Amino acid sequence: YDPAFPHTREYIKEHMQKWCEENPDTDVVRFTTFLYQFSLIFNESGKEKFVEWFGYAQTANPVLIDEFEKETGIRLRAEDFVDGGCYNNAFRCPSERFQKYRDFVQRFVSRTIGELVDICHKNGKEAMMFLGDDWIGSEPYGKYFKDMHLDAVVGSVGGGVTVRMLSEIPHVGYHEGRFLPYFFPDTFFEGNEDNAVAELNRNWLTARRAMMRKSLDRMGFGGYLSLAAKFPKFVSRVAEIADEFRTIYDAIDNRKPYCTLKVALLNCWGKMRSWMSHMVAHELWYQSVYSYQGILEALSGLPVEVEFLSFDDVRTSGIPADVDVIINAGDAYTAFSGGENWLDEKVVTRVREFVRNGGGFIGVGEPTAVRGSGRYFRLADVLGVDEEIGFTLSEDKYNIRKTSHGLTEGMTAFDYGEDKKNIYALPGAKVLDIAFSDRFRRDVNVGEVKMAVNEYGKGRSFYITGIPYSSENARLLYKALCWTAGKTLEKVYSSNVNTECHYYPSSGKYAVVNNSNAPQTTEFYDLDGKKAELALQGMEIRWIDGGKRE
Repeated sequence: YDPAFPHTREYIKEHMQKWCEENPDTDVVRFTTFLYQFSLIFNESGKEKFVEWFGYAQTANPVLIDEFEKETGIRLRAEDFVDGGCYNNAFRCPSERFQKYRDFVQRFVSRTIGELVDICHKNGKEAMMFLGDDWIGSEPYGKYFKDMHLDAVVGSVGGGVTVRMLSEIPHVGYHEGRFLPYFFPDTFFEGNEDNAVAELNRNWLTARRAMMRKSLDRMGFGGYLSLAAKFPKFVSRVAEIADEFRTIYDAIDNRKPYCTLKVALLNCWGKMRSWMSHMVAHELWYQSVYSYQGILEALSGLPVEVEFLSFDDVRTSGIPADVDVIINAGDAYTAFSGGENWLDEKVVTRVREFVRNGGGFIGVGEPTAVRGSGRYFRLADVLGVDEEIGFTLSEDKYNIRKTSHGLTEGMTAFDYGEDKKNIYALPGAKVLDIAFSDRFRRDVNVGEVKMAVNEYGKGRSFYITGIPYSSENARLLYKALCWTAGKTLEKVYSSNVNTECHYYPSSGKYAVVNNSNAPQTTEFYDLDGKKAELALQGMEIRWIDGGKRE
């Protein structure tokens, strides 16, 4: 059913009204399916060939194309959708033509869904959206989401990123997460109860980090209750988690927790794709992206405020005055690194000015990478590093000495994930980690920088080749954020990397959280920097009364 066709649209509305009348006892309508499926193509063997959770390729139809032309004067052609075989996936820097089409589809979808939701409301029912399946056009952080008049959203919780993706959606009354595992036979079969409990604990630990920053309003599970009922240890553990969820929810009280600083992630998508960067299909693991997804997973539970900026935002409005640090991360020429946006002098000047005046800049992978400006990393002067792509081999590179720094103090091993090759340091930068080949040793033109810091005017930068999620990398990122922003680290802080600390001014409570299954000891620092030693049981949250500071 394609509601772009008028008769189909009327049929859908009539059926919605009829369904409401025939189901008077249903209080909440959960729309699993809206109008258009994300890009999903199968091959001749029935196997998945192409999937893109953010794709608009399957919204193509003659009615929308004609209406779009009438409104904009732009006649879309096949190549606008095919996009050289990339189908405008979220890793592509979006073309102006297709951006306008996306906006057009979003307005159409939000208007149509708004009519269906209004029918639910007129029949005394709430309307809830499942963030998945056929959600294209209903971008929850888009300009038109409010026009859908939804009461709630629900989605599957794969980790901290999806918690924040759900919990921060505006214009709805409540947010619900569906936790893992699903009550399906692949998990709930005889003899597998311990594994089911282990999966439950893993999912809860990763989700809980984000819940401490921005809680969901409700939690639930999916599947067959009859299967879960056969696992009493599992049911008992769910009850314990539900009680812990209520404690967290009451402590946060939908108020903003203490934030050390504010960080902005800069990419082509900005706010519209908040908590959605570097994803192919929801929060699934891909070898090419996990080294970047670790940034969002770490941020989801860190005591920092997170904003998502687009290059268009920087062009038109500059960098918000309350931003302390900018992160640019991704492979060269992707929408997340920025590609040719870094040839725009207005963008480059405003970011340089931000750092020179005291801001922080963090680059991961191939940040600011673009051909045509002398350096491959357009902000190599800010970052203190560049990537050798064969055109600067004649330039001798002497900065190959590893130096000690507070950011890496206490760390003995580093995990860069898929890493990046051929990164070298410019004069003046401090190299925190570098790898050498055993093939040749000398004092110039050797080594590959993995991590570096740099001073730029009053500001600072930090570069790393990749940062997959782990407790150690989350702590490294937090230390880098504080260092580049010039903020005190040991304030609302827990020294053990397996633990984290949060403060809730409205309730006056601190929460020191053990993110591991094992007992941990840690030094806890309060808002005034006072220190106390704590011993935590596995997975424990220690609540400490610190007094209200509204």
